[in-house]
Amino acid sequence: MRVYNFSAGPAMLPLPVLERARSELTDWQGSGMSVMEVSHRGKAFVETARRAEATLRELLAVPANYRVLFLAGGATLQFSAIPMNLAPPGATVDYVHTGAWSKKALGEAGRYARVNVAADAKDSGYFAIPPEASWRRDPSAAYLHYTPNETIGGVEFPFIPDSGSVPLVADCSSTILSRPLDVARFGLIYAGAQKNIGPSGLTLVIVREDLLGRARDGTPSVLDYRAVAAEGSMLNTPPTFAWYLAGLVFDWLKGEGGLAAMERRNREKAETLYRYIDASGFYSNPVAPACRSWMNVPFRLAVAGLEQRFAEEAAREGLTNLEGHRSVGGMRASLYNAMPLEGVRALVGFMSEFARRNG
Repeated sequence: MRVYNFSAGPAMLPLPVLERARSELTDWQGSGMSVMEVSHRGKAFVETARRAEATLRELLAVPANYRVLFLAGGATLQFSAIPMNLAPPGATVDYVHTGAWSKKALGEAGRYARVNVAADAKDSGYFAIPPEASWRRDPSAAYLHYTPNETIGGVEFPFIPDSGSVPLVADCSSTILSRPLDVARFGLIYAGAQKNIGPSGLTLVIVREDLLGRARDGTPSVLDYRAVAAEGSMLNTPPTFAWYLAGLVFDWLKGEGGLAAMERRNREKAETLYRYIDASGFYSNPVAPACRSWMNVPFRLAVAGLEQRFAEEAAREGLTNLEGHRSVGGMRASLYNAMPLEGVRALVGFMSEFARRNG
């Protein structure tokens, strides 16, 4: 039986995508082989990779002067690759600290550049985004980095920062493809796949062409964006199965009406859950309302000791992976594209009954 999987990642995938992959698993395109067994340089897979990129470009309206890279290593590897490619030795880079993942990103960047923390959400307990007017940026910074959505804390930027002439870099792992995005406002976007794109093991990098060719001496070739772009993301063997599945997800998104349709669905899902939490008197969400994530909704119970029971009973009802991140506890429901509104309504129904019995 399929459950409603509220995991923050690896996350729920669209059922039609899984069923398509299952049907092709042992005999892909009449080859008598799985897509996992064919050469990444063979004509069939090269065409599959090309189509996946073309559909992604269409979904996000990626301008022609941007390159799309399909990489291994996860978004965390990009914490290092970005300063290696964009910041020459001795450069300063601006980072906005809004939670656990931006902290990890700026910590890794500090190994390669001088990090200026342009803004820190500490005063809000990392439950709000500091007003942009209060940020203290270095005008000579090589780039400005921010995390549009903090997966653990459930804090989301309600705006795209204005970086002026400084390249804007964003870790979009939790929000990519959840709504339309003006790619042209960014120098570089990166995202781990395991939330809205496909299975873990694949990372997307969308980088403006004028930022290629800046890698510092000593950068490994597999981390050099220009080298990877020149080889069509096949400088080495890419994660082919993840790339293939990502292409199926892109096709599904297009068939569902594209990112405008996803935006409407995701807004309704988030509003349904937040509206119930706020009115319940039993559950609470600590994030400033203007900065609440559509994708990751953390919440607490009035009696913390009931959280384990909540998770166990929810799982028996087919509502799984609702435990909060181990670093913060509590509960968390992740509402990525593949989570249907019916799943959120089922969660709200369970939460209401649980509160009635335990309130």
